[in-house]
Amino acid sequence: MNSQTLPKRGGLWKNILWLVIFILSLIVSGDISGVDIPRFLMNAGQMNIIIEKMARPDWSYVSIIVDPILETLKMAIIGTTIGALVAFPFSLFAARNVVHSKWITGVFRFVLNIIRTIPDLMLAALFVAVVGIGPVAGVISLAVFTFGMVSKLFFESIETIDDGPIEAIIASGGSKLDIIRYAVLPQVMSHFLSYLLYAFEINIRASTVLGYIGAGGIGIYLQRSLSQFRYDQTSIIVIVIFAVVLIIDTISNKLRERLI
Repeated sequence: MNSQTLPKRGGLWKNILWLVIFILSLIVSGDISGVDIPRFLMNAGQMNIIIEKMARPDWSYVSIIVDPILETLKMAIIGTTIGALVAFPFSLFAARNVVHSKWITGVFRFVLNIIRTIPDLMLAALFVAVVGIGPVAGVISLAVFTFGMVSKLFFESIETIDDGPIEAIIASGGSKLDIIRYAVLPQVMSHFLSYLLYAFEINIRASTVLGYIGAGGIGIYLQRSLSQFRYDQTSIIVIVIFAVVLIIDTISNKLRERLI
């Protein structure tokens, strides 16, 4: 064996040092945040009690949560659609191969960075305070969240396209609208639809959590069942959410495989 193929001894000690630093950081972080592992293990029996109650679901509760789960789906569909429609023109202004002014693209990207830093739960809490408890707050929150996420994916996708068609249209005297219609859209439309489906998958999951803080949907019933210690009803809600998310993810994955 050649000495060049042997691992460097210094690299081993460096890895050990990083491991020690990681473990110490974990211990210090746990101490600062008040994480009590022994107490958690002592209360493991309570978890077993909850699991036993959830193992006997109240199937009669299914008829009650049909409307809330449909409301959750509607929230995700409307929020995703609104967010994507606003994100599309916004992403064009953020793409440097469509808009050549660094000032314009810089401003639009700065706005996107600000929006993406706000968590969806914070958005929901804000809009619940503004418009009140209900699905409207959830729809607006999902729309803003989708806008921030999808805009970035959109303009990054636009910047990876082949510049040949753009240069050809410019050389023939075409306008910006001609560039977008004939050079940009044909190259990125499949990616756009894929990102739209991806955002919809995320919003389905997010909408169940947003309802927990009053933004409409099935989350309100989830919060109610937990606060009343009706774990048999909680079990039904979890099963229905799991089934809906699984079906939508399967359909979405099949569609995205065909698009890309």
